[in-house]
Amino acid sequence: MSNDSFKLNTRRGFLAGSAAFLAAPALAQSTGESVNSQATTETERDLTEVVRRNISSFRTLSWEPYFDNTQNGAILVDLDSRAVHYWSEDRSVYKLYPSSVPLTADLTRRGRTQVILKDPKPSWRPTPSMLERNPEWPPFIGPGPENPLGTRSLHLSWQYYRIHGTHDTRKIGRRSSNGCIGLYNEHIEELYEFAKVGTQVLLI
Repeated sequence: MSNDSFKLNTRRGFLAGSAAFLAAPALAQSTGESVNSQATTETERDLTEVVRRNISSFRTLSWEPYFDNTQNGAILVDLDSRAVHYWSEDRSVYKLYPSSVPLTADLTRRGRTQVILKDPKPSWRPTPSMLERNPEWPPFIGPGPENPLGTRSLHLSWQYYRIHGTHDTRKIGRRSSNGCIGLYNEHIEELYEFAKVGTQVLLI
């Protein structure tokens, strides 16, 4: 094989491997206000933008620095590493999922909350402020492949805040939401089964 052919084949192999790596989802590891169940804060970002993902800080954590106990299970959302951690009440189950996080600091809420509602077929309505900025948006999207909340949603005690799925996998690992935490659909479906109403949640 000539040097030119070798270089071409090597470059093709690198590009194919890189595309497969970027397309593949990461593997999952073994004070509130009233809620509006029909509204959420979801993405407005142009996802064609090139965004550097934070992979180096995606690591397993222990529950003890963040919770006094794991009663009802515990969910830790690490906004800096863009990861969601889950511990079952008896700590026999630990899961780690990559996530999307809010676009900017002013859209980010940190602190303690809890799961108050589990929605198996979420529908979506833009918030009033979102409609102000985007009057052309539809006022309602029912369950299905066009729904920004994906296949499952966990409502938190803070109004408009959810941990939910997404059909647009480009969002995961990015700052791409207006407040909510997004997961791959297969991951939110798994977390949905583990979590219960009353599961404690901490966003850091």
